[in-house]
Amino acid sequence: MNRADSLRQLEQEVGVLVRRVKRVIGVRARLVHEDLQPSSYLMLSYLAEHGPTRSSVIAEIFAIDKGAISRQVQHLLDLGLVEKSQDPEDGRASLLSATDDAVRRLADVTAHRRKWLDEQLGDWSADELSGFVAELGRYNQALSQPE
Repeated sequence: MNRADSLRQLEQEVGVLVRRVKRVIGVRARLVHEDLQPSSYLMLSYLAEHGPTRSSVIAEIFAIDKGAISRQVQHLLDLGLVEKSQDPEDGRASLLSATDDAVRRLADVTAHRRKWLDEQLGDWSADELSGFVAELGRYNQALSQPE
């Protein structure tokens, strides 16, 4: 296979991966809470992993305008998955945090996901898996610059 064919096939496989990831995020969101929107799932996961964060930082990390972030934050607050607190460094600002319940729910979904993934890749050796992870990281790093 020549380089042009390989690049074309790479785009096709990445397209399959993107569609699968979108579907999986929707499933995971519903496992966390039946009304959780997929777009809010990633934000909630970030908050659970990184702790209290300003919404402006979330907007920057996810490259989403402040209006969309505001709607997602309200959605998460309404579902009881996120709470606001005053920023101790600036009393005018608020910090967002995943609730203890949200962290527990996300941990349950993560454990289920990793078990399923381990089962699906059960015939991959440890070397194959770590090699794939390394190459995927290399791919992501190569594409980290905007087009």
